[in-house]
Amino acid sequence: MADISIEQIKKLKELSGVGLTDAKNALIEAKGDFDKALEAMRKKGLTKAEKRGDRETREGLVEQYVHDGRIGAIVEVNCETSFVAKTDEFKTLAHNIAMQVASMAPLYVSEDDIPEKDRKEKMKELEANFKGPEKMKEQILGGQMKKAFADKVLLSQAYILDDTKTVEQYIKDCIAKTGENITIRQFKRIELGVTE
Repeated sequence: MADISIEQIKKLKELSGVGLTDAKNALIEAKGDFDKALEAMRKKGLTKAEKRGDRETREGLVEQYVHDGRIGAIVEVNCETSFVAKTDEFKTLAHNIAMQVASMAPLYVSEDDIPEKDRKEKMKELEANFKGPEKMKEQILGGQMKKAFADKVLLSQAYILDDTKTVEQYIKDCIAKTGENITIRQFKRIELGVTE
């Protein structure tokens, strides 16, 4: 068995959001390879995060961000308990989401929020311009539809502080660390001189 220190176990626990025993077992399974163990624990943490996705979120924060006195955003970010809502991790998440809204001007929180009328109009436009093989039409149009709305949907946008992940993936990372379900309930963006 590889030499595994308590420092490695604690560091793995902190970075992945799993318990000490899970962190130790991951290091043992990875034969002391810290990076391999971290990757395994992150996957496990994200799997747990997805299971938490259906738990109710009634606590949280309303956070605001104002850029240069010209653009502002206010967001409602929810979690399960007031304890987690008061943690630095959660406060940072709420602030970063407000900054994302101010910067990237999404229109919807999730794909489910896109009005059916807008979906139908976009699909009509995509079908009129379709030039691919007929047997692939449904799949191609589905991909084009997703792409067309990606920058308008907060959860689908590239996260501004790490564009290797989406906002949704960033939130899932925070769910894995806090151990609670986290949702974005609503947001509002205001830009000086611009009305909806």
